[in-house]
Amino acid sequence: MGLIKELVLLPVAPVRFTVWVAEQVDAEVQRREGGRDTAVARIEAAEEARARGEIDAAEAERIEGEAIERQLAGPGAARGREGGDG
Repeated sequence: MGLIKELVLLPVAPVRFTVWVAEQVDAEVQRREGGRDTAVARIEAAEEARARGEIDAAEAERIEGEAIERQLAGPGAARGREGGDG
């Protein structure tokens, strides 16, 4: 039965591959940008820039707030917004 199923689904194999590649790319982006360490690094970088006088307190707070919001939103947040437009 599995062989027949695969033969029937063979014409859509390119689409299935494209979907798989897109999922892998999305997972990698989430791994790089959505991790806790990334949020901590952004907050620390903002604090260091503020200490050096490169940015003011308001800008540092904005950067820290964005990092915290991204962390709290979780990896599925962007996917949820995209799905609502359909």
